Amino acid sequence: MSTVTVFGFISIPETDLEAVLQALPEHIKLTLAEPGCLTFSVSPSSIDPRRYEVYEEFVDQQAFDYHQQRTLASEWAKVSKNVSRFYQGTVDD
Repeated sequence: MSTVTVFGFISIPETDLEAVLQALPEHIKLTLAEPGCLTFSVSPSSIDPRRYEVYEEFVDQQAFDYHQQRTLASEWAKVSKNVSRFYQGTVDD
């Protein structure tokens, strides 16, 4: 099995900050409940109040793909549509 790891940060527009932060706990809860999710964290940055550090791991590509599909159809996708995402990823055998 190849673990998929994604890390980086999101930058939330000031105008969307309140709504995104309100929706974030549910997004985290739903992601952690997904089959194959090993870890998923979104933490405030000490650099910028609109920046949040993201770290996620999935057991394999299939689990990560499921996460991507679920997220596209979620309330989170609507609320966070203006969020800028800066991610890198690795696949470890």
